Amino acid sequence: MLSMSKHSFKIKQPCQDPGQQSPKSSNMSGKKNRNEYALQCIPGEYIQEEAAHVRKSVASGDGYIPGTLYCTNFRVAFLPDVVSDSEDCSSPYFMHSDFDVALSCIGRLVAVNSFTKAKVLTGTSTLKFIPEELVIYCRDFRVLHFHFHESGLEPQAFRVTMAIAQAQECGHRDGSACENVALKNLENSRLRREEEEEEEEGEEGSGTLLFEALSDWEKELERMGATGWRVSPANERFDMSTSLPKYLWVPGRFLDNELKRTFVHFNERRIPRLCWCHPSGSSLLRSASFHPDSDPEKEDMRSVEKLMLAGHSQCVVVDVASDLPNLPEIQQSYARLWTLCLCLADSSVAPSDEKWLSSLEGTRWLDHVRACLKKAGEVSVLLAERSRSVVLQESGDRDLNCLLASLVQVLSDAYSRTISGFQSLIQKEWVAAGHPFLHRLNLFQKNDRDESPVFLLFLDCIWQLLHQFPRSFEFTDTYLVALHDSSYLPFSSTFLFNCQWERGRRNQNGFRNQLYTPINGWRETVCLEILRDGGCPVKEADPTACLPTTWDWGLRFSQRQRSQFRSPWFRKRGPGTGVALNGNFLPPNASKTESAPPGKGSSSLYLFSKGSLTLQPQLFPWKNGSLAKRGSRRNLIPEGSGEAEKVTRGSKLFHGRLPDPEDGLLLFPSFSGPSVRFWKRCYLRGNPDVPVGLFASSVAELMEELNLLEEQLLAGKKGLLHSP
Repeated sequence: MLSMSKHSFKIKQPCQDPGQQSPKSSNMSGKKNRNEYALQCIPGEYIQEEAAHVRKSVASGDGYIPGTLYCTNFRVAFLPDVVSDSEDCSSPYFMHSDFDVALSCIGRLVAVNSFTKAKVLTGTSTLKFIPEELVIYCRDFRVLHFHFHESGLEPQAFRVTMAIAQAQECGHRDGSACENVALKNLENSRLRREEEEEEEEGEEGSGTLLFEALSDWEKELERMGATGWRVSPANERFDMSTSLPKYLWVPGRFLDNELKRTFVHFNERRIPRLCWCHPSGSSLLRSASFHPDSDPEKEDMRSVEKLMLAGHSQCVVVDVASDLPNLPEIQQSYARLWTLCLCLADSSVAPSDEKWLSSLEGTRWLDHVRACLKKAGEVSVLLAERSRSVVLQESGDRDLNCLLASLVQVLSDAYSRTISGFQSLIQKEWVAAGHPFLHRLNLFQKNDRDESPVFLLFLDCIWQLLHQFPRSFEFTDTYLVALHDSSYLPFSSTFLFNCQWERGRRNQNGFRNQLYTPINGWRETVCLEILRDGGCPVKEADPTACLPTTWDWGLRFSQRQRSQFRSPWFRKRGPGTGVALNGNFLPPNASKTESAPPGKGSSSLYLFSKGSLTLQPQLFPWKNGSLAKRGSRRNLIPEGSGEAEKVTRGSKLFHGRLPDPEDGLLLFPSFSGPSVRFWKRCYLRGNPDVPVGLFASSVAELMEELNLLEEQLLAGKKGLLHSP
């Protein structure tokens, strides 16, 4: 037994190969522990240490849950001795419980002893005391407290604590181990899907387009009713740009030979291409800034102009960086928010305390959310008021453009507010568009310099819209929290890579070519066979098929849990939903202006920055890699047009009335001070004042969720009745 002496204890173990089975792993296969169940490991996972008679603190602060704490090479798992009906920890679903933490999700590990100061642990830490309590601060804002038994079990407590510290560091060093794991026993998944096949009609991920195949791009183009556009395979081999997707939407009469002339004139060769078509005829495009060293010929300039005008007589270039926070500001704000919320979990301060609220304001996180909502609302009005091309321009086109393009479509397109439509939107504007998830989320904590959670800022913006327009969204707050937490799980392909090219390249170079243990006779050379068509295993030719996507919710959550993803207040708009938009989103005074054919009539270019439009003296200047600077706003829109005022005061397009979700109008969010709320359910889960976890597990908690939705619904109605 390890005694409470002055000696130091240090465990030094090499990181084991995931393909090797630990001795504890084999012993656990037939062992039932104190409770009826044993931890079910997925292929490639093995148990490093375990500690029995551990007590986990309950979120409400009253009492403990007794059970066994496990440390594996992928996660930290806790199995209660007594399993309730609402929390079946023996279920075949992987990482479905609030009791499981992926190693990549651990932000801070603290060992506590009543006789000495708490110690933050790393893989090389020297622990001079036997821990009485282990606190895990998760990057997804959870805080888990585990208390160890004192009667002769001190060695267990010491070993499992140090094993978790070392496993966390090994997991950060070797991210490929997580990328090589199949999420669950595939035969069990197949049987589950056969049993639930009838219940899962219209399942959350069934209509999600991944935008990996040509057919996905063609299908979405048809849904938008985007006539005059086509799918170009110019980048099918990634020889034009490695960060762009294989396929691009370009004007129908724009030949690939012309298209290829434009790549060199933009940063990272990320040319303007279509994101979404508005029913008014407007086109939303996105691109990187002009390359400062490019020297285009006249023919190249004509090709670029033709591409950006996209068949319209007017083009508005949106300076994305002028009104939104930059990447270091987002990271600094998020880090302050994480520290503030987790410090609150360890103090007696209430979330309503004035000092705490002042500290929250000092993080500037809500200011960044407010700025994003404001900018998205303004761009949505630009698209709705007349037919034009609106080009979102960011220096690299891989961060804030993803956020703004997605928000604009959620505000303007009802299909993007459904579960399948929202997931398809993330696949199109984030995953396929080349948002560097691996760098920005820093899953394996290898590069802090590039870390900046732009995607999590986007999810907060979506939650604000969900709170303001609860009847307009098919998904719930529970769904958003589950998606937020999934971004820190390195067991799916969605958030694990920086672009499509990187996914394919790493697979071809053997980045994920370690052999699996054969599962039910299936050859281990098959990375993973995705279940399609009622559970029949089908080999996918695409390299990303080696791992499932985040949208395969059925691999992690039960049918009961997934039912909480859908809002009871959402009403689909009939058979037209998800097909063509048919002009339903036009504001009352908007007009469908016919576009001038390319090359005919006069064409004008405007720069939209800081809420105002600036007429540019010439089309597409190439100096300094961008359009006119802020000091050149003397060339404004001719007086009397009123366009700048309309954009700055976008709500006037609705005659001062907030849109009813039953109307077909675009959603114009409120971004004033009290309208932007704090996402307590996500950020304060470690606080006793927020007892509801990811899923409501009792009738009382379900009633609490329904009451919250009713309050939001009533608030929305009052806003409509009292609006001028």
